[in-house]
Amino acid sequence: MKTSFFEYSYEELHSLLAHNELNTSAATLLYNWYYKKKLQAPCVDNISKSTLAFIEENFLFEWPEIDTVHESKDKTVKFLFKLKDGSSVETVLIPFHNKYSICLSSQVGCAMKCSFCFTGKQGLKRSLKTSEIVGQFLQAWKWLKDNRPGEERILNIVFMGQGEPLHNFDAVKKACEIFLSKHGTSIGSQKITISTSGYIPGLKRWADEIPGVNLALSLHSPFDVKRDELIPINKRYPLDEVLKCIDEIPLAKKQFVTYEYLLIDDFNDSVEDAQRTGELLQGKRAYINLIPFNPIPDSNYRRPGQEKVHQFKEVLDTLKIPTLIRETKGDEVMAACGQLNSSES
Repeated sequence: MKTSFFEYSYEELHSLLAHNELNTSAATLLYNWYYKKKLQAPCVDNISKSTLAFIEENFLFEWPEIDTVHESKDKTVKFLFKLKDGSSVETVLIPFHNKYSICLSSQVGCAMKCSFCFTGKQGLKRSLKTSEIVGQFLQAWKWLKDNRPGEERILNIVFMGQGEPLHNFDAVKKACEIFLSKHGTSIGSQKITISTSGYIPGLKRWADEIPGVNLALSLHSPFDVKRDELIPINKRYPLDEVLKCIDEIPLAKKQFVTYEYLLIDDFNDSVEDAQRTGELLQGKRAYINLIPFNPIPDSNYRRPGQEKVHQFKEVLDTLKIPTLIRETKGDEVMAACGQLNSSES
């Protein structure tokens, strides 16, 4: 039975070729062809007949299929990808200075049921394979090359799409290894960020297994009673335990943990909320992203006014916590933070 080529890390591919007594130099050639050059035609240059026969017999090279594309006025692009089993996921390209960040999905739906997130209302259908995660990146890059030539520069990868990445730890970990490989896309570890709602089983594995990429925590409130409403798994994995796990993760020089804070009008946007948040993170290598709530169907939450958002930031500034108000992009096509949902209802 054939397996997707995009399931293999460079080390796994190298070992597979060696195990079958084939020239392991083909691993470098294949990674260069399919990841660095991002070509779709078969790689046949400088590869022996026996290795080509093995490749033909054992590998598939298909990418997820683009079903629909939505473009917003600010140049954000949202893709709906169809997968082999008929399920689908959404992926977003976020523009900045004629370059892009890509927001990847790690699951079809999500099991975390966060109350502010449209994906959470979808429920979890299944986790994605590594090839389906990597394929989102490759297909989005090709779309840029074909539709916005000269702009096909995806410099940052964020696992902030559909799903809880640490709930699909092994596939996300391997996808990171593939993205980081010097033989392939060669994206720097500081250009990859994995976001979590606070899934402790994954955080406990992070220090030993995740290869130096950035961590972002969906914080959203320093108070357990509010966080319980926003992120139900807080009842199982309380914030204080989550923060202890994060504190044990070694950080590189000048590396920070990003704390995502979704501001909801008259819920978690008061001066008291800001003060407690700042006190909670003081002394940590922390960076806060403030995200004004993006509307989703059937939600009673509202986005706060700009005055409240800036007031919240001012409190954090006085506590010397580096804070950025994230600009909303793609909300007109439901591509902004918390708005992804690929349910087929």
